[in-house]
Amino acid sequence: MRSRGIHGFPFNLCKRDILGKSLDEVRICDIRHGFADTSLQQLERVTGVNKSGLYTEFRGKEDLFVACLRHYLESQGRRGLLIREPLGWKNVETFLKNGPLNKGEKQGCFSVNSMREFAILPAEAYGAVTENRGLLQRLLSMNIEAEKPKMAASAIAEMVLSFFSGLCIESNLKPRKASSARNIENFMTALRRL
Repeated sequence: MRSRGIHGFPFNLCKRDILGKSLDEVRICDIRHGFADTSLQQLERVTGVNKSGLYTEFRGKEDLFVACLRHYLESQGRRGLLIREPLGWKNVETFLKNGPLNKGEKQGCFSVNSMREFAILPAEAYGAVTENRGLLQRLLSMNIEAEKPKMAASAIAEMVLSFFSGLCIESNLKPRKASSARNIENFMTALRRL
């Protein structure tokens, strides 16, 4: 067992460690209970850090949620799904197939799942999600433009983002992977004709 430092944190544990450790656990709390119904006691349990320790690093669960959301968005960006050369449909298809997570209790996209609670989330969460969606739309547009479609690349990118959000929502229902893959293939066939 690790020795505890001040405020219940293991020695050498910092905000970055909490984010790295608790991202999946906080996502699971959010998926199971939603932001409003996730208590600090649940966050204590899943992070292994007591309430005073959480308050040392975060102003409250809102701050922890926003930090985890930003961490999640940054980690998704590091995956580089939409910047691989050559740009084109293959990147778009890879993004759709690998963007939403489907591992055990970690279903969908933390960002998309968070949208359902925008009315009660801090403004920072809304800003982080909309900023990220803007970036995704630009990256999708670049990939689509490389394929020289007949339709405006930005309009197709909006359709891709809507389809992606639907995939993320459906992944919470635990559909069969084969069904999702077939839907993506059919969608990509339609996109290539635009």
